[in-house]
Amino acid sequence: MANLKIKERVQAALSLPETGPTIRRYFINTIFDSAFVMLGIIIGSALSDFPNLHIVTVTIITSSVALGISTAASVFEAESLEQKRRIEEIEKALLRSLQDTHIGSSSRASILLISFVNFLAPITAGTVILAPFLFINASDIRLAAWTSVGLALSLLFVTGFFMGRLGNRNPWVQGGRMAIIGVAAFAVCFYIESII
Repeated sequence: MANLKIKERVQAALSLPETGPTIRRYFINTIFDSAFVMLGIIIGSALSDFPNLHIVTVTIITSSVALGISTAASVFEAESLEQKRRIEEIEKALLRSLQDTHIGSSSRASILLISFVNFLAPITAGTVILAPFLFINASDIRLAAWTSVGLALSLLFVTGFFMGRLGNRNPWVQGGRMAIIGVAAFAVCFYIESII
């Protein structure tokens, strides 16, 4: 019964024309930001002079969760404001409250769905980038770190690829651009770590 209610709320949220594009936009931005944060963590901890497997894994996990909570909260607040303004405009035009209507409940469900999906974005990025550290022993931490760097850059490429497809641009070029930006950011951060 609860699953049916959740399914109905998700369907109601997706019935609004702006829900899908908003989810995609936020999700892509958050994946992109999360991959860069994870690259910074790897450089600062796993590729440092004294890497520690426990510190690296805990830092990636806690940072992913913190980013997820931060993203979900900020998206919730932003979308609540936007949806409230949109509903108020419709109410003025109709001269009635939409609070207890399908539009009102769909709007509230949309806010929750968008926030939840964007909570998952940093968790997804963190899980992908963390994976090599979960399958190695402490002596192979640098190998895991470089593998994670490769995964982070691949994640940026895939994100860019989908951005290109959704935006009717060349997905290979868009993916390549995102990966090159990732390489450039990695190089800058790696240099900063080496001189500090």
